[in-house]
Amino acid sequence: MFFRCPGSRSIASQIWRWPGQLLFLFFVTKIAFGQIRYSIPEEMSKGSLVGNIVQDVGLDVKRLKSGRARIFTEDSSEYIGLNTEKGTLVVKERIDREELCGQSSPCSLHFQIILENPMELHRIDVEILDINDNPPLFAKKEIQFEISESAAPGARFSLDSAKDPDVALNTLQTYTLKPSDHFKLNTLSRPDGTKYVEMVLQTALDREKVEEHMLTLTAYDGGSPHKSGSVKIKVIVLDANDNAPAFSQSVYSVTLPENTSKGTIVIGVSAIDADQGLNGEVTYSFSQSTDSASDLFNIDAFSGEITVNGELDFEKWKQYELNVEAKDKWGLTDTSKVLIEMTDVNDNVPLISIISFSNPIPEDSPSETVIVMFNIKDLDSGKNGQVKCSISRDLPFRIKSSSSNFYSLVSDEVLDRETVPEYNITITATDEGSPSFSTNKTLTLRISDVNDNAPLYPKQSYAAYIRENNSPGTSILSVKASDKDTNNNARISYFLEDNQVNGVSASSYISVNAESGEILAVRSFDYEQIKEFQIRVKAQDGGSPPLSSNVTVKIMIQDQNDNAPQVLYPVQTGGSLVAEMVPRSADVGYLVTKVVAVDVDSGQNAWLSYKLQKATDRALFEVGLQNGEIRTVRQVTDKDAVKQRLTVVVEDNGQPSRSATVNVNVAVADNFPEVLSEFTDFTHDKEYNDNLTFYLVLALAVVSFLFIMSIIAILSVKCYRWRRERMFYKSNGNLPVIPYYPPLYADVGGTGTLKHVFNYEVCGTTDSTKSDIKYVRPFSQSTLSVDINGTMTMPRPSKGTEDVMSEVDVIDVNDNAPEIVLTSQPSPVREDAPSGTVVALLSVRDLDSGDNGDNAKISYSILDSKVQDVSVSSYVYMNSDNGSIYSMHSFDYEKLKVFQIQVQAKDHGSPSLSSNATVHVFILDQNDNAPAVIYPSTALGSLSHQKIPRSAKAGHLVTKVTAVDADSGHNAWISYKLAEATDASLFSVNIYTGEVRTKRAVSEQDDSSQRLLIEIKDDGEPVQSTTVTVAILIEDGLHEPILDLRQKAPEPSKKNGRITLYLILSLASVSVLSVLTFVILTVRCVKNSSGSCCMRRADYDGYTNPNRNLQIQLNSDGPIKYVEVLGGDMLSQSQSFRSCLSPMSEFSDFTFVKPSSTTDFKEMINVLDASLPDSAWTFESQQMGAVHQ
Repeated sequence: MFFRCPGSRSIASQIWRWPGQLLFLFFVTKIAFGQIRYSIPEEMSKGSLVGNIVQDVGLDVKRLKSGRARIFTEDSSEYIGLNTEKGTLVVKERIDREELCGQSSPCSLHFQIILENPMELHRIDVEILDINDNPPLFAKKEIQFEISESAAPGARFSLDSAKDPDVALNTLQTYTLKPSDHFKLNTLSRPDGTKYVEMVLQTALDREKVEEHMLTLTAYDGGSPHKSGSVKIKVIVLDANDNAPAFSQSVYSVTLPENTSKGTIVIGVSAIDADQGLNGEVTYSFSQSTDSASDLFNIDAFSGEITVNGELDFEKWKQYELNVEAKDKWGLTDTSKVLIEMTDVNDNVPLISIISFSNPIPEDSPSETVIVMFNIKDLDSGKNGQVKCSISRDLPFRIKSSSSNFYSLVSDEVLDRETVPEYNITITATDEGSPSFSTNKTLTLRISDVNDNAPLYPKQSYAAYIRENNSPGTSILSVKASDKDTNNNARISYFLEDNQVNGVSASSYISVNAESGEILAVRSFDYEQIKEFQIRVKAQDGGSPPLSSNVTVKIMIQDQNDNAPQVLYPVQTGGSLVAEMVPRSADVGYLVTKVVAVDVDSGQNAWLSYKLQKATDRALFEVGLQNGEIRTVRQVTDKDAVKQRLTVVVEDNGQPSRSATVNVNVAVADNFPEVLSEFTDFTHDKEYNDNLTFYLVLALAVVSFLFIMSIIAILSVKCYRWRRERMFYKSNGNLPVIPYYPPLYADVGGTGTLKHVFNYEVCGTTDSTKSDIKYVRPFSQSTLSVDINGTMTMPRPSKGTEDVMSEVDVIDVNDNAPEIVLTSQPSPVREDAPSGTVVALLSVRDLDSGDNGDNAKISYSILDSKVQDVSVSSYVYMNSDNGSIYSMHSFDYEKLKVFQIQVQAKDHGSPSLSSNATVHVFILDQNDNAPAVIYPSTALGSLSHQKIPRSAKAGHLVTKVTAVDADSGHNAWISYKLAEATDASLFSVNIYTGEVRTKRAVSEQDDSSQRLLIEIKDDGEPVQSTTVTVAILIEDGLHEPILDLRQKAPEPSKKNGRITLYLILSLASVSVLSVLTFVILTVRCVKNSSGSCCMRRADYDGYTNPNRNLQIQLNSDGPIKYVEVLGGDMLSQSQSFRSCLSPMSEFSDFTFVKPSSTTDFKEMINVLDASLPDSAWTFESQQMGAVHQ
C-alpha cells in the first residue's frame, strides 16, 4: 500500500500484522539532502526488514561493497544493521521504545551510512512507533489513609498516580474507584498535560458504623485492547480531627543550575493546619508516587525545606518532579507538586568521533578529496553545546561541515610525497561555553606514492672505452638512474633503445642488463671496422603507467696490436718471380728498391720499422729503419754474385709486436739476358720447404731410434730376471736346499754375530716372488712401556733378583697444532639457497690435552680474503664454537660460480697453535634466467620483418632465430618451437638451430603477409621461455640469390705437401706407440709393487691356530739356523724361501722361491740337518750343484 504526501519525494508504507489483530503503518520518507526516514514498530524480531537502501537511496550492491559501507552512530549503539549483500537495513537488536526514549515522543534512532572511495554520507532516521505493550502500574499494591470521622464532605486526598511507559493513546487515560459510597474521584491535569487524581469525600464517615473502608483504584490506558492496573486503598476512620493541612500552593516551581552542590536549599514548602495544638502540627515528606528523583533531594520533615542530596546532571534529567505530602498528627494530608527546572552549565568537553579515515591517500589526489569524516558531540546545550573545530593553518587541508555535527577533512592543495611523506593533523574542537572547553585529536596521514617521477641519470651522457678483440659478455660500463618514488614505482629497469650503428641494430653490438644497468658487449669489436658509436639506454620504472628517461652512451673502441703489417711492395706472388736489377757500376748508397708496408692498426701499433733479417751478402745491402729503402752499402764489384736474396722484416711498435717478412730478389747485372740465365731455376720458398722436410725426417729417425732402444732394454731386463729365477728352482719341483750361512763377522761377547733379539716384518703372498722380510728394530730385555693415561712404566733389571719399577708423570705441553677435518661439505650450494644455509661443517683433532683442556680447546675463524674484490665475510659467516659455515645471503651463479674460504682453527694453549684449511664453495646453477633473443632484434612495439620471393622452394631459409640463456648446463639448452603461424603448413622451425624454412613451395594462393610466433624454451626446471614474433613478407619482385662460385686456384707443390703430410703422420704414430709402451710398463710396475699383504712378526705371536702359522726363528747367537713351516689350511703347500741377511737388517731380504708339495717335508728336514759347508760356500753354487745332480 503506497501513499503520496506533500513535501516529501516518496512515501512507502507497509502493513505489519501483530498479535491481537493490530494494524500499524510502516512507512519510509526520503528527504532531500541525502536524509532517509523510516518508521517501524518497537519489539520487532531480529533480522526484520527495516528498509531497502539500494532502492531508496539509489545505490547498488556493488557500490556498497566497494565503498565498504557501514553504519555509524554517535553513541556506538547499533540497533539497526546493514546487509551489504542485499542492500537492506534490518533489526539487529531488540528495540524497546520505553527503554530507549522513555516518555519522549517521537522516539527516533539517528545514524549515518558511510561509504568510501569516494566518501559519501547518508543520514538515516528510524522512528520507533509505540505499541501497547505496557499496562498502567502503581508503585504500591496498597495505599492506606487515616481519615477523621469529623472530616467534612469535599475533603481531598491525593492518590498515587499510575505509571504507563507507553505514549499517546497507549498510555494512561482514565481511573475508576470502587465502591463509590463515600468517595469519588476527581481527575485533574498539570501544566505539562499529565493527569493525576484525588479522592474526594462525598458523605461523612462514621467510625462507630464502619471503622475501615476498602476501595479499589483502577487505571486504564487507551490501547486496543485496553490494559489496566489497580491498587487497594485502605481507609481507617479516626476520631475527631476537624481540619486537614493545606499547602499554600498546589504547584511550586524553581530553577536550579546543574552544578548545584550537595546541601544547597532548593525551595521551602509550607502547609497550614487550622487546628490547634497537637492537631495543628504538620510533617512533610515525599509522596510515595515520587520516583527515583527523591534520591537526589531531601526534605526537612518539620520545616519543609528541600535540599540537594546528590549530583545533578542536566544531560540526564532536564526537569525533576517531586510530590510533597503534608500530614497532621491524625493522618489528614494534603499534597503539592514541586517542579525543578534544571539549567545547563558548560561541564562537558566536546567529543570527537572518527567515522572514516582514508589512510594513506595517493599524492595525486585532487583538491577537495575527503580524507577524514568525523563527528563532534557536546552533551551540553545552547551555547555550551555549540562547537567550532579547526586545524593548523600551515597544513594543506581544511575542515568542511557536511551536516549538523558532522565534518569532513578535505585536501586544499596539491600533495607531494617526495616533499612531505606524512602529516600529523591535530583537530581541535572548542565549545562556546564560559569557560570554554576544548579537545584535540591527532591523526597521522601517510601519503602514498604514485608514479609521478621519471628515473633520472646523474649525467646527461657517458663515455666508455673497451679494447677491441674483447670476449663477448665483457662489461663496458654500468649506468645508474635514481627515482624519487618508492617501491615498484622506483624499481628501475634498463633497456637498450633500438638505433642503428653502421646500418646494423645496436642490439647486435651491445646488451644491457635490465636489473643492474650494466652494459655488456654482445660480440668482439674490431677497431679497424668501427672505432666508436653511440647508444641510448632507457631507464624505465615499474609504475603504471611507466615513466622513463634516456641517456646517451658513447662507446669508444681502443686499438690493440692485432694486425701484422701488410707488405704492399714488392708484391709477393706464388708462381712468378720479381727481381730488382742493380748495375755493377752502382755506387755506395744506390737505391735498389723500397719496401712499402702498412698496418691497419693505429697509433703506436701502426709505427713500422724495417730490418734486414738475412741476405746473400749482408755487406752489400742495408735497409732504412724508418722508410724501408734498400740501398747499397759499398761499391758493387765483379765478384758479387748475380743472384742476391734479401729477407726484410717489417715490425710494428705494438705490445707484443707483430711482424711480416718479405723476400726481395736482386739481380746484379748489366743486361737482362744475364739475369734470365741465373734465375731460371730459382724457386720461390724452396729453401723453406727443404728445411721443413729435413727437420721432419730427423725427428722421425730420433723417435724411432729411442723406441727401438727402449724395447731392447726391456727385453734384456726380462731375460736377465728370468735366468736368475731359474737358478732357484729344482727341475723335479722339490724344496730347495737351505744351508747354514757361514759366520762372516767377529763374535762379540760370545753371543754370535747378532747380539740382540731382532724383529722382522714378513710380507707373504701366494706369489712367492713378491714376498719380503724386513728388519724393523732391535730390542733388549729392558722395555719402556707408556700407557695412554700419560704415565710411563719402565722396568730395569738390577744386579740382584729384584726389579725396580719407576713411574714418570708426563705433563702435556701445547706441541700439537689442530688438524682440520672437513666433516661435511654440501657441494655444490644452490644459488637460491636462503640465508643461513650450511655451506660446510668442520671438525678439528688436537692431540694435546691438559687439566683445564686449554691446549685442546679450539676456536674457529675465517681469514679475511677477497672474493671479486669483496670481503669473503659478506658471503659467509662461521660459528666460532662448532666450526659450521653458513651463507649470509643467496648467491648468483651468473656472477659467482666458485670461491674459496680460508678458515683457521686455533687452540687456547700458551703459546697458541693454529692451522689453516681451504674450503672450496661451488655454486649450483638454478634456472632463473629466461632465454634472451639476440636475433632477430625487435624494437619496442615493432616486429622483425623478413622478405622472401614467391618463387621460393621447399627448404628455403627465411631467417634464423638466435637466442642465448645466461644459465649453464641443462638450464641453458635452448629449443625452438613454432607456437603460432598464419599458415602453419608453410613454415617450420628447426628445434635446435632456430632456422626458419619453408616446408613447401610458396604458391600464388599464399597470403603475402605471414606472421610467426616462435617460442624459445630452455631445458631447466621449471622451464623458462620467451617468444619472438617474425613478420614475413612474400613479394613477387624478389629472386633467389645467385651463388658466386669462384674457381679455385691449383694448389702449388702438391707433391711436396703430400710428403710433408706423410712424415707428420709417421712421426705422430711412432710417438704414440712409445708413450703407450711406457704407460703400460708403469701400470704393471705399480700393480706388482702393491699386490702383497704385510704382517708383522709380532702380530702372529698370539695366533691361536698352529696350523695356520708361518714361524721364522732367528737365533741370537748366529745366523739363521732353520725355517719352520707349519699348517696346511691357509697354505695348502709347503713354501720355499730365500734369505739374504746382513748386520744392517734393513737391507736383509726374504723371498718366496716356489711352492712344493707336503710330501717333501722330511727331505727338507734332512737337508736342514746337513753339515755346515766351508766358508767359501755360496748359495748360488749350492743351488747350481743341486740342479746338476
